[in-house]
Amino acid sequence: MYYSSGNYEAFARPKKPTGIDHKSAHIIGTGLAALSAACYLVRDARMPGENIHIYEKDPVPGGACDGLNIPGTGYVMRGGREMDNHFEVMWDLFRSIPSIENPDVSVLDEYYWLNKEDPNYSLCRATKDRGRDAGTEGKFGLSDKASMQIMKLFFTPDEDLYDKPITDFFDDEVLNSNFWMYWRTMFAFENWHSALEMKLYIKRFIHHIGGLPDFSALRFTRYNQYESMILPMVEYLKKAGVDFHYNTKVENVEFEIGGGVGPKRAVTGTGQDTIQKIQQAQFARNPYSSPTRKTAKRIVLTEADGTMRAVDLTEDDFVFITNGGCVENSTMGSQTEPAGWNPDIKPGGGWDMWRRIAKQDPSFGHPDTFCSDPQATKWMSATVTTLDGEIPPYIQKICKRDPFTGHVVTGGIVTCTDSNWLMSWTLNRQQQFRDQPKNELCVWVYGLFPDKPGNYVKKPMTECTGEEICEEWLWQMGVPEDRIHELAHDHANTVPVMMPYITAFFMPRAAGDRPDVVPDGAVNFAFLGQFAETPRDTIFTTEYSMRTGMEAVYTLAGVDRGVPEVWGSVYDVRNLLNATVKLRDGAPVTDMKLNFVEKAVLAKVLKKLDATDIGKLLREYGVI
Repeated sequence: MYYSSGNYEAFARPKKPTGIDHKSAHIIGTGLAALSAACYLVRDARMPGENIHIYEKDPVPGGACDGLNIPGTGYVMRGGREMDNHFEVMWDLFRSIPSIENPDVSVLDEYYWLNKEDPNYSLCRATKDRGRDAGTEGKFGLSDKASMQIMKLFFTPDEDLYDKPITDFFDDEVLNSNFWMYWRTMFAFENWHSALEMKLYIKRFIHHIGGLPDFSALRFTRYNQYESMILPMVEYLKKAGVDFHYNTKVENVEFEIGGGVGPKRAVTGTGQDTIQKIQQAQFARNPYSSPTRKTAKRIVLTEADGTMRAVDLTEDDFVFITNGGCVENSTMGSQTEPAGWNPDIKPGGGWDMWRRIAKQDPSFGHPDTFCSDPQATKWMSATVTTLDGEIPPYIQKICKRDPFTGHVVTGGIVTCTDSNWLMSWTLNRQQQFRDQPKNELCVWVYGLFPDKPGNYVKKPMTECTGEEICEEWLWQMGVPEDRIHELAHDHANTVPVMMPYITAFFMPRAAGDRPDVVPDGAVNFAFLGQFAETPRDTIFTTEYSMRTGMEAVYTLAGVDRGVPEVWGSVYDVRNLLNATVKLRDGAPVTDMKLNFVEKAVLAKVLKKLDATDIGKLLREYGVI
């Protein structure tokens, strides 16, 4: 497996790998990573569909990418997905997946046309004082000191950030700014989360810094993530003859460790491969790696009827393992019941399986880094379905758009900045479900601080019924208090969800805590998803999951085509200059408060640069 860039390899069709007809694949999970691996096996490795077996513990596919209308409960979306135009792997795959609504076009085609005709942007990013615009005016509000703290983190080597929280680098100068409000509510970062992940996010999305305040950097699907992304992939795989096993829990994968040295897989030494080579010369990406031969020998699983059985494996049986899981142990409430708290890890889930796997070799990661403190990794969401025309006018007053047009509504989350729960809410294009009645709206609400009492409902979000969460949301929007109970009770249906491990991947970590997609010495297996390690990309994105699937398949099956490298905006001086100015709300660097000596040195340097292309570039981007 190697990385490539440009359209030379992007449009190429690889040759069919030798011997692929006599190999098989066993895929654990049906999240984006697992389904992507299956799709790449079909499209690029050209493995016969009947040779691909997928095991899913739930009755439906999709993992965290869900969206259901549950009889007796209502519409539920545990989360949402924000896409970027430089999700290279995602668009590489979706150009080949037929649309559900129009099989003559691809998922990429319909997505591209939709976001061209109906571009995303927000008209109200934040509120305060019960629905009043918070007056952020698209500004980051960073002081010179805060800007320098962000700059320091940006330039700190990764290895110096291992196991450290964000608060080791940011103080109130950053944490009380609009920048941090935008950032933590958009990406669900908490102050105690990983400084390393914070740095990686800044680097990965530096080309979108200017689009953070109004979400103009983002693109969204037409319907919920399940119907827009998961279903087309599942239908594609079914048509290819792929074998799905639902309600099937994989409890362990057993390995044989030893017997010599495992496969050595060469890289090209170009593009991202060169960057990796340079980085690895400075520090080990996984200090627990070894060339020792490692072979998956058996899958232990429990069938839907409770029967336990083993699947014996040969070296021609590829195993793709989705280890961990951000929506493991999720619980659902209802309009009249709160969501329960159930963080206990049990057999058959991604965390327990990873723990059993990790005991077999140190290079298989350290799951307890991520799943041992659910209090630090939880938050709650809720889906509010408005049942008629009573609540929508209050929504429209804030988002300044008619929510029934089928076009962009809020354009991303609206954050209630003075909410005790730090509540944010959003309406993507309606209807969010194909079967959703035309007079109903589905609103997604989430709270980063669910243990605090609400401002109106004087209870923690964790103890609230769906109706009570709706009441708090209505109060934050400025609905008159004498109407709040009636509207929440009679004109909406709200389903709360508790997710103990939803941001487990943001916990402070070090090299080796996540296993490499294909560990050194691995013969016939790979790890997939948010808790597998692939360089330069950032977790909690659709791209990260799908990238692990592509890399895993290309490595094990020997697909001779480049995996598109992570978009290199951080290596583009134009993006760096633009982000520097945007973070300072348009103020040039020369406006920074400097002492007399610093000003004199800066003036001297700028005078020398002024007659060069560098000076011209700095002026063009407003740096000076």
